[in-house]
Amino acid sequence: MTKADLVVKVAEMAGMTKVNAERALNSFLDAVEATLVKDGKLMLTGFGTFEVETRKARKGRNPKTGESIDIPEAKVVKFRPGKLLKDAVK
Repeated sequence: MTKADLVVKVAEMAGMTKVNAERALNSFLDAVEATLVKDGKLMLTGFGTFEVETRKARKGRNPKTGESIDIPEAKVVKFRPGKLLKDAVK
């Protein structure tokens, strides 16, 4: 599913126009991003938790040349699904 498909689905389910659904979805995504940047964690009860974690620096290998390379430390966003989402997917 693409973002455009999600906008259509939200518009249908909420009984709103696609323009308003896209505005709402963009606002939600902006709020999630801002929260992760500021606090590093966002919990949506029943749905799941988004959390910023630091991945340690490590050694890697260039698959084309086989040469060993250093991969620097990086911040990544992890998602852990909540119980309600896990149960719905089963």
